Amino acid sequence: MKRGFLIAIAIALSTLITGQALMTDAKTQAAARTLAERLGYAPDAKLLIVHADDLGMTHSVNAASFKAFETGLVNSGSIMVPCPWFPEVVAYAQSHPEADLGLHLTLTSEWTSYRWGPVLSKKTVASLLDSEGYFYLTETEAAKHIDAREAESEIRAQIERARASGIRPTHLDSHMGTLYQNKALFETLLKVARDYKLPVRISREWFTRMPYLPSILEPNDISIDRIISIGPDVPPERWGAFYTDAIESLRPGVTEMIIHLAYDDEEMRAATVNHPDWGAGWRQRDFDFFTSDTFRRLLKENDIKLMTWREIGKLAAGGRN
Repeated sequence: MKRGFLIAIAIALSTLITGQALMTDAKTQAAARTLAERLGYAPDAKLLIVHADDLGMTHSVNAASFKAFETGLVNSGSIMVPCPWFPEVVAYAQSHPEADLGLHLTLTSEWTSYRWGPVLSKKTVASLLDSEGYFYLTETEAAKHIDAREAESEIRAQIERARASGIRPTHLDSHMGTLYQNKALFETLLKVARDYKLPVRISREWFTRMPYLPSILEPNDISIDRIISIGPDVPPERWGAFYTDAIESLRPGVTEMIIHLAYDDEEMRAATVNHPDWGAGWRQRDFDFFTSDTFRRLLKENDIKLMTWREIGKLAAGGRN
């Protein structure tokens, strides 16, 4: 009897250990899979999100972005809730529920003659405001003054305003990268995103310049492989060449190409006066390239598949492992 009991215990322990080993092995294999594989694609697939920032900033930005969405070549965007033209985006989102729209969480107001402030009362989030009562002009200046708790209150309020308007955001990112400026702000962004079960714009390429990043990420947090964004160092005459080179050299994995769309019209020139970087001409050049037959041809020739943050969001919400 005693011997049989010991044998039964031994078998049970062996089964338990084997089961734990199998579970550990399965988790290790899942972790080893690329994001593309976790999303159901081949490991060598070239996946691209073409993402338009700043929806809601001006009518010009909205009109150009909506037109670009119609082409199917620009397939994602994010919304600035505190900005004056937010209601126009709400109307678009309500009539286009399939649109891949995230929130461009906004804690800066960069234009000198066209400013905005918080969704919450100014007394509630005083650390977010400059001497004139607007958000700070730059992300570095904002990060020096912002209280992380007040930042959290404001970005939650922006999310709730969007949701109350009928928008169901597919992802979160940060206007001008303000919430990526230091560990406290980035942890705030991650905390809020986890609460809402939404993916955040994070690139694996950032791990080297943000050494604290891997330590604060959890297993369910999702990082895409890379981000491509044109900079002020590229002259206008090289605009198309920059994007062509980027597309032709695109590597397998999930890449986000961040672009800024608008028309070079009177409204946009007035809003961005004396600010050529990310200004009216910049945005017109982006619009012209990403709605062109050239861009469509490049995608086909280089076997690049467009995908969206909505797909990635299934993982953040507990979809595939």
